[in-house]
Amino acid sequence: MSLENLDDRIFRQMKLHVSKDLFGVKSYQEPRMLANCDRFIPCRAGNNWETSFATLPDTSKTSQSGKKTRETGENTRDSSVYNILLRNELFGETTEDIKSQCDERQVLTPVKNKNLFRYGTPIKTDKNSNNKFQSTPYSLSPLSVSSQRLLRSPHKATRKISRIPFKVLDAPELQDDFYLNLVDWSVQNVLSVGLGSCVYLWSACTSQVTRLCDLSADGNVVTSVAWSERGHLVAVGTHHGYVTVWDVAVNKQVNKLQGHSARVGALAWNGDVLSSGSRDRLILQRDTRTPPSVTERRLVGHRQEVCGLKWSPDNQYLASGGNDNRLYVWNMQSLSPVQTYTDHLAAVKAIAWSPHHHGLLASGGGTADRCIRFWNTLTGQPMQSVDTGSQVCNLAWSKHSSELVSTHGYSQNQILVWKYPSLTQVAKLTGHSYRVLYLALSPDGEAIVTGAGDETLRFWNVFSKARSQKETRSVLSLYTGIR
Repeated sequence: MSLENLDDRIFRQMKLHVSKDLFGVKSYQEPRMLANCDRFIPCRAGNNWETSFATLPDTSKTSQSGKKTRETGENTRDSSVYNILLRNELFGETTEDIKSQCDERQVLTPVKNKNLFRYGTPIKTDKNSNNKFQSTPYSLSPLSVSSQRLLRSPHKATRKISRIPFKVLDAPELQDDFYLNLVDWSVQNVLSVGLGSCVYLWSACTSQVTRLCDLSADGNVVTSVAWSERGHLVAVGTHHGYVTVWDVAVNKQVNKLQGHSARVGALAWNGDVLSSGSRDRLILQRDTRTPPSVTERRLVGHRQEVCGLKWSPDNQYLASGGNDNRLYVWNMQSLSPVQTYTDHLAAVKAIAWSPHHHGLLASGGGTADRCIRFWNTLTGQPMQSVDTGSQVCNLAWSKHSSELVSTHGYSQNQILVWKYPSLTQVAKLTGHSYRVLYLALSPDGEAIVTGAGDETLRFWNVFSKARSQKETRSVLSLYTGIR
């Protein structure tokens, strides 16, 4: 091999381009950086793997993961942060906030380049340039600046709802009757339960159980219980049609209200005025401070048994539901209903007024209806509705947030927590083997108690704690200060 050929081989190994001019003089120079080379070496840097590999998300995988997340209550923020960190460090992205990336909700937009791999010579970035990915020379963290800002970004703590009750109590002889209301929780944190012919009181502070009354001597059965607003009186509806009022401080009956000819399944207090609904289709309103001989107000409208009664938060309107599939709204001046709603296809027992939206009323229908409907009682117009898939037995609004809980019967026997007004399902609780016919909210608004025909009472933590709201003072308010 000649010396000239040896020099050419050496320069070729050094990746220098050998060329000759017109006079045969050889020159050696570095090859130019071509935009597209003939060698198919994939360049993976800077690729967005989600949008390049698949422009549409896998709906089946997303729905399954979302269902698993709702059922197990796992916090998905940690996994989202971890995915973003991997993208920042491996693929050179600049995501600094988790809000800009959401694995399940982000709509994937197509990119201009549809190819999975790019073929070309990678361009090296200058280390001295102002690049977001380059960490400062004095940084002690191996992560890029974007990842560090992501980890330092504040985030709202995700509320977890436990899928198991924190307490379970036996309730023998708790009737499996859709039209009764046998559980109520007072503002003094005492639970009243009607079991057979007796009413029992259970203190949530001391766990002490007290028997308030026993109607077995009269051959009677308890059909409803309701606490007064101050929590010192409890009303007991009976199968024989009369209502007794008891002072729990001394365990003494202070009044006996007669007037119904059939069982009393619904009770509602408004100050000292007690409203009672019966199978005789009547609603009676009586002042418990007056003797029984005083004439009561009779509200006539339902054609079948009255099974639901609830006063509005301002104590101005009474909502009643019956087995005739009708929902009525009454005021304090008229003996006829001021509003009538007939959209339900089954008995209306579940009734709840919103404490956050003035005039908003929610109601639930029985097995043939299965819907939760919302009404604007200020205008008399129907609003949203949602099909729950099972019999709606009870409704209760959260005291601190725009959420409500519903209990259900046939055929799933579940407890659902809803977000309003989106009507998205926040949690699904199961555990009762019979219809969840009874529901009561704790005085602090955080827990609920549910009762069913399986003769158990289950306590659940479903709502968040009260937010500390600063009192807003105005110079126009006449009652915020003493002059």
